[in-house]
Amino acid sequence: MSLKIVQVFDVPGALSPDYGEMLRQEGLAVEFIITNCTTENEIIAAAHDADAVICLATFQPLTKRVIQRLTKCRLIQSIGIGYDKLDVEAATEHGVLASNTPDCSLEEVSDHTMALILSCTRRIVQLNDVVKKGGWKAQTDPDIQRSIWPKMSRLQGQTLGLIGFGRIPRTLVPKAKGFGLRIVAYDPYIAAGVAEEMGVELVTLEHLITESDIISLHCALTSENKHMFGLTQFKMMKTTAYLINTGRGPLVDHKALYTALTEGYLAGAALDVTEPEPIDPNDHLLKLDNVIITPHSAHFSIPAYMAQILRPAEEIARVFKGDWPVGLINPQVKEKYNRRWGKS
Repeated sequence: MSLKIVQVFDVPGALSPDYGEMLRQEGLAVEFIITNCTTENEIIAAAHDADAVICLATFQPLTKRVIQRLTKCRLIQSIGIGYDKLDVEAATEHGVLASNTPDCSLEEVSDHTMALILSCTRRIVQLNDVVKKGGWKAQTDPDIQRSIWPKMSRLQGQTLGLIGFGRIPRTLVPKAKGFGLRIVAYDPYIAAGVAEEMGVELVTLEHLITESDIISLHCALTSENKHMFGLTQFKMMKTTAYLINTGRGPLVDHKALYTALTEGYLAGAALDVTEPEPIDPNDHLLKLDNVIITPHSAHFSIPAYMAQILRPAEEIARVFKGDWPVGLINPQVKEKYNRRWGKS
């Protein structure tokens, strides 16, 4: 009997491998279907009898209602790191493996974070804009001499505060240390020894906010930390500090950020993720010269993309040959999975 694999998203024009053929080369008999679903009902209709579902769980609603109706599903495989809209607790309750691709873009996101830090502290974007407007004469141009140079700083000796200390910030640490940054982190879910081994001090959130010259967000989005950075937190920051967000857009209250930037509570911000995405072209943040925004691109490089799009077939093959997926999000499901399905 063949397995039914349903991919519930379709990006026209994007490179998409033939997962069905890849799985057949692994010795599995499969029926592979691609469709494009944006609602719970569409996912249920397409995948109610699927053995595995490939999705984009950052955007697609894999809710408890959906998971309850995936009657044959053993694995929900999301492309990418984020799984904001996947109900992991419901998957665990129903004995369904939930998996993402957490290791494909570690270098890319940490590189991008470092690039945003440098762009802020060295005022790269602002200098570029002045030159393109004909203001090359740095010694006499008032835009450069009065407005930009005084806001440039050296990284050596400054404090970088990492909120979240998972794989990406750990990959960032040696890069940041190469620029002479002192690093502190806040993450209530890891042991102090994990950070200490990398020369990073675990501190309280309040300590991190008040003492850091640069704050970089790397935590997953939960119901508890939505808008964790609002006006209260911005008022606690150094007026010379920068906020970097390559994590999730809703971690930051954008209205509060605009107020903080225009009132001088912090020096600037650089965002690769926004709320909503894409950002409204009329958003007031886009009018500020102390804000850099890139279009959710930190994760991308050709090698990372290739690794990411190949992962679903690899994970499905592992599961149906009796192994656990590499990107398993809910390891606590294993006992219930074995009781429901047995080791295939």
